[in-house]
Amino acid sequence: MSTIAYVGLGSNLKAPARQLGQAVMALSRLPQTSLQAQSPFYASRPVGPQDQPDFVNGAVKLSTSLSPHQLLDHLQAIELAQGRERLRHWGPRTLDLDVLLFGTEVISDERLTVPHAELENRDFALQPLLDLNPELQLPDGRRIVELRTQCPDNQLRKLAPMVGSD
Repeated sequence: MSTIAYVGLGSNLKAPARQLGQAVMALSRLPQTSLQAQSPFYASRPVGPQDQPDFVNGAVKLSTSLSPHQLLDHLQAIELAQGRERLRHWGPRTLDLDVLLFGTEVISDERLTVPHAELENRDFALQPLLDLNPELQLPDGRRIVELRTQCPDNQLRKLAPMVGSD
């Protein structure tokens, strides 16, 4: 049985838009998973320490037969393959992949929290979700479009599509 999962992507090091493009390609090759859609990319100020470059963020919609934790394992492997180092909480990174939503599941354990714990405070995650599905709701029934209107402003700027990425 397949589940619709939404994954957030973020980067602010080593050509961030290209990092996200490479991540989308890697996500399209996951086992038991098909890439359904990709949002536009957005630039925004960093959350947390401000002594780092702006971030580029986006999201993808996947249909997957993987479990939430299997998907998380694959996301972390893609992060590592693209040079992710966890040096500072909310610090700069080549790639950050987060399970934002996994069907209607609510998960809270030592490895994974779904819906993502900070989702309602992140315009750079909410806007890409709206781009993918304007009718999307959290498992508790709250609509993403309403959360987006109440979300703190992080100076979100839509980026032009990448053409001819390697």
